[in-house]
Amino acid sequence: MANERLRSAIVARGMTVDQVAERIGVDPKTVDRWINNDARKPYRRSQYALANLLGREISYLWPEERTASDVREAGQAELIRLYPHRAVVPKELWPALYAKANRSFDVLVYSGFWLSEDPTFFRVVREKSADGVPVRFMLGDPESHAVAQRGDDEGIGAGMAGKVRNALVNYTPLFGLPKVEFRLHDTTLYNSLYRADDELLANGHIYGVGAYLAPVLHLTRVPGGELFDSYAESIERVWQGARVITSPHDLGGTG
Repeated sequence: MANERLRSAIVARGMTVDQVAERIGVDPKTVDRWINNDARKPYRRSQYALANLLGREISYLWPEERTASDVREAGQAELIRLYPHRAVVPKELWPALYAKANRSFDVLVYSGFWLSEDPTFFRVVREKSADGVPVRFMLGDPESHAVAQRGDDEGIGAGMAGKVRNALVNYTPLFGLPKVEFRLHDTTLYNSLYRADDELLANGHIYGVGAYLAPVLHLTRVPGGELFDSYAESIERVWQGARVITSPHDLGGTG
């Protein structure tokens, strides 16, 4: 069956299928399928783009979907706590968070140098390794443009690459532990992310400000929520594109 609500919303907006496709960055054939086969729903991000473009609620265009109010309420439920800066987050929160991990233990940072100096965190990593939990470290490639740019943004220049190298040296005892893997990425990060199963700490990056002065969101996954999953999906994308290293000195260089 066709999605007549979507068709009529496009017509009411005075747009063509080609114009809609161009505005949201998809192929016109894709938009045509969304209109003529209501079983072919867009991904959530495209639903938001279409609803915004057409001035309609997602739940109007796809009645089985939740309203914006539903999404907002679920998002509020995902937020456990907001910290104005990482510097005021209780130091014990990170190891306590990771101590709960049974399926996912992820660290996505540029350097995360402060964490590499925490002996309690090291103990938790060793315990989770012994329990067979996959532990994934994603640090910025110190030779990458992304790390150099972040150093400039924070006003420390090459100091950022130096922090990455020093963190890797600190992590030397963890290399080679069962289920512990290190990768280097050259991604532009907007947040440092620390995930343990269905909880996550997102430390924002602010231009001109060190991450220790930027806010931290403590999130949990809840049914119907989208915030946690958005961050979790970004971790997976970085992981897939990052380069495996087996030694703190295995840097090579991505340019």
